[in-house]
Formats: sequence, C-alpha cells, structure tokens
Amino acid sequence: MADFKIILSDPETGRSYKIDATGPTAGALIGKRIGDEIDGGILGFTGYTVKITGATDKTGIPARRDLPGPSRRRLLLSKGVGFHPVMDGERRRKSVRGNEISADIVQLNAAVKESGPKPLAEYFSQPEAAAE
Repeated sequence: MADFKIILSDPETGRSYKIDATGPTAGALIGKRIGDEIDGGILGFTGYTVKITGATDKTGIPARRDLPGPSRRRLLLSKGVGFHPVMDGERRRKSVRGNEISADIVQLNAAVKESGPKPLAEYFSQPEAAAE
C-alpha cells in the first residue's frame, strides 16, 4: 500500500501543515488527478474541501497537470513545472510524471478551497506540556 506525505496549505492564514497519509486514507487518493477537489473528511478535516495542486515521486520528479496518466515521461519543455529556463527560447528534455496519483508518488501538495467550522490550527495544535 502507498504512503503519502501531504503538504496542506491554508491560504487564509498562509501556513502549511504536513500530514502523513497511510492505509485507507492513502488508498482513497490513488487514482485522483492534480486539480481534483476532494472531501477533507478523507484526511480527517470534516467540512473542508481540499484541492490537489501538485505531486512529486520517490526520485523527486514533479508531476505536471497537463500530462495525462500516472507514468513518467521525458518531454521537451520550454517552461512550466519541471523546467524553468534561464535564457529566452531555451528548451530542454526533462523527466516529468503524469497528473494521476499512483503508488509511486511520495508527496502531494494540496490547498484548502473551502474551510470547515473548526480552524486547521486546532487540528494540528500540540497539547502544552505540564509545567513542573
């Protein structure tokens, strides 16, 4: 079974949170695509809607939204995800992955689209250690 690290960004506060998704949570994400909006209840955030904004595989190769399927390909790129040219007109052949989430993906980037009744900070707050 696949395990994912999900980096969830909250545009309201500007903070990001790391979530480790394993087991059925990770299984629910397989087959989704970059740009899909999912129910936050899958991740444990009731009332939230989350949009998948990007991904990276186990070797650090980024996933592109405009490339269908889960496989890795070598494309001639002139701009965008996976290549940022230094000179005008520069193109380079780079490895990129398709937009479908598969077991080879390690990290998912996501953003909150609709907030729920409880702020995200409350889900991630650590209880204060008892003062001695």
